[in-house]
Amino acid sequence: MTLSLRLRLALAGAVAILGALGLAALGLAALFAAHVERRAVAEMAVQLDQVIAGLERGADGLTLARAPSDPRFVQPYGGLYWQIEEGESVQTSRSLWDTALDLPSDRLGDGAVHVHDLPGPDGQKLLVMERSVLLPARLGGGTLRAAVGMNSADLVAAQRAFMADLAPYLAVLAAVLIVAGWVQLTVGLAPLQDLGARIGALRRGQARRMGSDWPLELRPVATEIDDLLVARDAETARARTRAADLAHGLKTPLQALMGEAARLRAAGAVAQAEGIEDTARAMQRTVERELARARRAVQARDARADPALVAERLIAVLRRTPDGADLHWRQNIPPGLSVALDEADLAEAMGALLENAARHARAGVTLGAEAGQGRVRLGISDDGPGIAEDQRAALLRRHARADESGTGLGLSIAFEIAQAGGGALSLESGPNGSGLTAILDLPGAADR
Repeated sequence: MTLSLRLRLALAGAVAILGALGLAALGLAALFAAHVERRAVAEMAVQLDQVIAGLERGADGLTLARAPSDPRFVQPYGGLYWQIEEGESVQTSRSLWDTALDLPSDRLGDGAVHVHDLPGPDGQKLLVMERSVLLPARLGGGTLRAAVGMNSADLVAAQRAFMADLAPYLAVLAAVLIVAGWVQLTVGLAPLQDLGARIGALRRGQARRMGSDWPLELRPVATEIDDLLVARDAETARARTRAADLAHGLKTPLQALMGEAARLRAAGAVAQAEGIEDTARAMQRTVERELARARRAVQARDARADPALVAERLIAVLRRTPDGADLHWRQNIPPGLSVALDEADLAEAMGALLENAARHARAGVTLGAEAGQGRVRLGISDDGPGIAEDQRAALLRRHARADESGTGLGLSIAFEIAQAGGGALSLESGPNGSGLTAILDLPGAADR
């Protein structure tokens, strides 16, 4: 599947943002867990100090005369526990009930503190701090091992609560960053859209060059396009000159052929004369067609023509021809319309279509036009026999004919003129299903 550059970057940015925020969430969770554990260790250190400070030596030996005040120490499996080991004697908090902490047999120096993760009562996992204590003389001397444990589930619950509180903020942050990334892409890729629009304007004739007002990254592209346009214009001018030279060079041989045909006709060889004349006329039409194409290739960028005025002039000429003299001409093209085509080219295209309509019409020819969305559709309808739908496309090819009259170049010339001007030519049935309607679809002059 092909995605636009903007969508690709947006998706990549969204994935990167979500990945980064996911890693940030894991990092924050780890930092918070370490912070909570440090706080728990600091709290247990205070509680361990309270346990050691409450030791007294009595008749029954060493006892904890003043237990820490936290009620969890006396609640069975309350989540907070203490334990004192002196030799074989082990004293535990009421919260341990009938169990004891399985402290590791590690060596502790005087005052040294170790922190362990140990199993506790009722399936609990404990965070345990233990300390080796050298007893003073009043307590009988010697050493003991004191430990305080805390249920790790409380730490995990605190971590989960923190992540639950953090998740909405991360989601909002992700949305804001994705939107900000999209805005950044829109602003950053705007010159690419402008580049496409400028190229479209070049193609439609609204601009002549790309110009130099581009960001540094796009300026080489614009410069290369302008260089190509300069080279194309120069090559087009040379091609036009060559076509014109060729056309002028063929005029004399064509005139000689027509003169030879006239001599043959005078000598009584009418059939041979007509054959030469038909061939010469076809060659002349071809030459004129190529000249028109060369002229269109370099036509002015601001070319425009009024179809109504062109139609009036063509009808005035056709009314004086044998095919058009007896026809009823209906010219319904609204005045003031403009198409983006050279007036001579429009006259040649419409002239070819009007001649074709006059040749096949029975009683009349109708001209009309519709404009909208920057386009102008010119319609030329006749009430003749029409053309079968499966033959219409073939008639737009060079030298194709529906009958034996004409050279077959008229429709193809109109088709090529329309195509060169950014338009199209199509053939449809007449308004009432009979006859033929030729439609020239051309760009409006306002598009330029």
